Amino acid sequence: MAAYGGSPLRLMLLTCACLCSFVSVLSLKVPRGLIEPRAVDPPGKDAPVAAGASQPRRATGWKLAEEEACRDDLTRLCPKHTWTNNLAVLECLQDRREEIDIAPDCNHLLWNYKLNLTTDLKFESVATEVCKSTIAEINECNEEERGRGYLVSCLVDHRSNISEYQCNQYVTKITSIIFSDYRLICGFMDKCKEDINNLRCGSINMGQKDVHSQGEVIACLEKALVRQAEQLNHVHSIKEECQKAILRVAELSSDDFHLDRHLYFACRDDRERFCQNVQAGEGKVYKCLFNHKFEEAMSEKCRDALTTRQKLISQDYRVSYSLAKSCKLDLRKQRCSLDTNLPRAREARLSYLLLCLEAAVHRGRSVSGECQGEMLDFRRMLMEDFSLSPEIVLHCRTEIEAQCSGLHRKGRTLHCLMRIGRGDRSAPIDSVCQSALQTLIQSADPGADYRIDRALNEACESVIQTACKHIRSGDPMILSCLMEHLYTEKMVEDCEHRLLELQYFISRDWKLDPILYRKCQGDAARLCHTHSWNETSELMPPGAVFSCLYRHAYRTEEQGRRLSRDCKVEVQRILHQRALDVKLDPDLQKRCMTDLGKWCSEKTDMGQELECLQDHLEDLVSSCREVVGNLTELESEDIQIDALLIRACDPIIQAHCHDVADNQIDTGDLMECLVQNKHQKEMNDKCAVGVTHFQLVQMKDFRFSYKFKMACKEDVLRLCPNIKKKVDVVICLSTTVRNDTLQDVREQRVSLKCRKQLRVEELEMSEDIRLEPELYDPCKADISRLCPNVAFGNAQMIECLKEQKKQLSQRCHQRIFKLQEVEMGDPELDYQLMRVCKQMIKRFCTETDARTVLQCLKQNKNSELMDPKCKQMITKRQITQNTDYRLNPVLRKACRADIPKFCQSILNKASKDSELEGQVIGCLKLKYADQRLSPDCEDQIRVILQESALDYRLDPQLQMHCSDEISRLCAEEAAAQEQTGQVEECLKVNLLKIKQEVCKKEVLNMLKESKADIFVDPVLHTACALDLKHHCAAITPGRGRQMSCLMESLQDKRIRLQPECKKRLQDRIDMWSYAAKVAPAEGFSDLAVQVMMSPSKNFILLMIALSVCVLFLVGLLCGRITKRVTRELKNR
Repeated sequence: MAAYGGSPLRLMLLTCACLCSFVSVLSLKVPRGLIEPRAVDPPGKDAPVAAGASQPRRATGWKLAEEEACRDDLTRLCPKHTWTNNLAVLECLQDRREEIDIAPDCNHLLWNYKLNLTTDLKFESVATEVCKSTIAEINECNEEERGRGYLVSCLVDHRSNISEYQCNQYVTKITSIIFSDYRLICGFMDKCKEDINNLRCGSINMGQKDVHSQGEVIACLEKALVRQAEQLNHVHSIKEECQKAILRVAELSSDDFHLDRHLYFACRDDRERFCQNVQAGEGKVYKCLFNHKFEEAMSEKCRDALTTRQKLISQDYRVSYSLAKSCKLDLRKQRCSLDTNLPRAREARLSYLLLCLEAAVHRGRSVSGECQGEMLDFRRMLMEDFSLSPEIVLHCRTEIEAQCSGLHRKGRTLHCLMRIGRGDRSAPIDSVCQSALQTLIQSADPGADYRIDRALNEACESVIQTACKHIRSGDPMILSCLMEHLYTEKMVEDCEHRLLELQYFISRDWKLDPILYRKCQGDAARLCHTHSWNETSELMPPGAVFSCLYRHAYRTEEQGRRLSRDCKVEVQRILHQRALDVKLDPDLQKRCMTDLGKWCSEKTDMGQELECLQDHLEDLVSSCREVVGNLTELESEDIQIDALLIRACDPIIQAHCHDVADNQIDTGDLMECLVQNKHQKEMNDKCAVGVTHFQLVQMKDFRFSYKFKMACKEDVLRLCPNIKKKVDVVICLSTTVRNDTLQDVREQRVSLKCRKQLRVEELEMSEDIRLEPELYDPCKADISRLCPNVAFGNAQMIECLKEQKKQLSQRCHQRIFKLQEVEMGDPELDYQLMRVCKQMIKRFCTETDARTVLQCLKQNKNSELMDPKCKQMITKRQITQNTDYRLNPVLRKACRADIPKFCQSILNKASKDSELEGQVIGCLKLKYADQRLSPDCEDQIRVILQESALDYRLDPQLQMHCSDEISRLCAEEAAAQEQTGQVEECLKVNLLKIKQEVCKKEVLNMLKESKADIFVDPVLHTACALDLKHHCAAITPGRGRQMSCLMESLQDKRIRLQPECKKRLQDRIDMWSYAAKVAPAEGFSDLAVQVMMSPSKNFILLMIALSVCVLFLVGLLCGRITKRVTRELKNR
């Protein structure tokens, strides 16, 4: 109020001084005799009286009750004890509806009485006498010119500061009189006369119908003022001085609702219904009625009158008595009224007051609890009724009429507009309307207290009571709690919609999250050059500040200028929330609007839009690709940003990854843990799908794998420049490592930390064929054709393709062969083998090098402790290895000289990327039987022979050529799969029954090989094990030595072999004899081998020796005869 000091302003204020002080008239009484106003003669019906005319004085004891014009009304309406007091009669009659209760002549009499009362000099002298000390204390009133009515107006203006009881009672009485009619307000009619006529708000001429209350005129002007703020084109613009007068009248009527005559009459019944026990004064009745504004029982005319008053409060906060009084000191303390650059009208706006005081609260400055309570009420009021914001009414009219009409207010219309603003409706929202919504949200600041948003509060009440009951009501963390339970079982659909609608606008201004602002305002000022809470900068708009903060959140110490710990925690919290919905990320939605419509229009479920953008990363426009890439790179460092994934993976995190999940700094450890445990029993489908999706996204750019990026970025720049895709980077680095290893370079070009992380990436890629695009793309058609129902994970799809290898297309077959070649050289990359045999590796191969794990497992394959599933997997890998020597690194190295020496013809016919179907190994087997291999190669072939002798499937040539014969002759043995050589024995026994020549040849080769080593014949070796121990223990295995020992033992009558051994040996002799007949020696070497392996070796050798001796003797004899004949011829 003090702001109105000064003579020019005083005149204006006195213009408004009568209609705005709502102190209860009916409850106060001025002592009798204190005021004796002069009486007035009732005007004659034919003699209208001018507004300022004085009436002849009557006797001092003149009473209104004695006037004939009002006698009937007085008798009917007023208690008898009030008749002797003119003021009591006036109070009784002026609060009646004139069109129903009081006769026109009585109305006119009352108005003339009040007019003469307020202009009487005695009236002012009484004020001087009763308020003497008060006038002396209030300098403004003490300096007022006497005799013009300004003194009383000044006292009314400062009535809240009057402490003197009698003066306060007097001013209260006078207030109720002079504010009952706008024409009694000093100067008001002069300032607003033209506007009253232009707007047709009523008559100001006394000759026309005259009523005792002209509240409708003021109400008409107030509505016009409100309407003017809500329209662009004004038919009649209210003059500025009248606008000030209207607002001043509203301000002075703010404490007692009786003084707003229009509202009083409109809400008299509603006051009795809702606020019967609320005492008038200090704006309490207004506040009570505001709180019940949207009750169904509230009358529409009262609701309209309340809305008009609330709109006036929006234009000038001082129209609210309680708000102006409670926040008066805080406004001064926070310097909210001292900005000389702002026009007075803007400074008085409710939104400006709220923004200024909210800024102080957010900055941690002291604002009284009483003021904050009032602010809360009016912030809730703004959120409940959109019409209280003229910018919304003005700029969003089209959207409201088209899509949000017919809604009960209670905040629902505003949320409807917010839903359109979010883009949840087909029709777009106008940018000006969007801006108005953002401004309103900033003014109301619902992020600080969810209860401000009535629609949200009602929709989410049940969720808050269950999921967030541990948080104090009204705490800003309630909204965060609701976001944490978004898309969970505890969330209800209506709450979900209201929450996302509000969060959409909060996310566009970092200051609207009070916790984030409080923890990060220092960092924002230091790193992002921000201003105070309610100020903005074109260089750093509110939406860009958060982007600036999160760019600094994940910087390393070397990069410098990092966020404080508390601020980083809040930034992470916001990032987690934004991951729930792409529309909560302003930058993402702005840049990717086109791509979302183009690629992701059908992806409407939670989290699907971002996943869709990541899937189409290469197809996005550059600006969208950049922001999606940055977000994905950020997720790779802190996967907890992906709140939906973390929520889905909570069981596996609690069971296996809780240690890394509890770390303040993630640095990719959590995702690595999830990948490693992707196939644990606690893993659910949602988590597995989410983890796999992120792995697939990581393949698009090596930067999306944080640990890999940090470990290898320098190596990538140096060795693999201009390569972006992760799979290409892995191949590049792996090739470099392999070449350096093969060449035995002194210093590896790839750093140690990168090699370690490279190994992790290679292992992860081996788990899912989709993580290796070079393999997946050529095999897509084969996958659909051969493995349609096989899961991708756990390397199951890769295993399926391996098993169907013979039916694969050429390109896919080549890729699978290359994959197998790599896996055999480095078994750790064989995901299925490592998974199935994990425990066996720990049991048998703990000290074995990773590259020789398969060799170790093969050596322990027949151990009693070997797991059957692992044994089966080892057999699969052995079958694969025996199809091509290139898939057996140990054999390839041992026989590197023998293969080109003996098997070059096979190599010349071979294709680079396809199997040789065991041809090279078959060739080496034959040379082994001929005892022509090098020692190292011989050792490896012996192992292969021993293994394949136990399981025919390990001999690809035998399996390929004899599959039909096995099915026909040895079906029972094949079905048993005992891997004891029974199928091979069956084929040997049924050699004569074999019809196919190629199969018979393979069996004969098998017999030939068994001559070279008894271990190659497991049935014979088992039968003769004791005899070998007793009779041939000193004989070194290999080169047929033990077999020759047994043969000699069989021929020696002094030695008695075991019956089974003797029988098997005799069978073998018969088979070899048959084999010799069917397949005679192809050369001298074969003949020599057959002789040496023959059971009659000694006899044959003896006969050969005798034959040589005979030939020698014959030659010698023939030579002597020839020599004698020659000598005789010479002698002649």
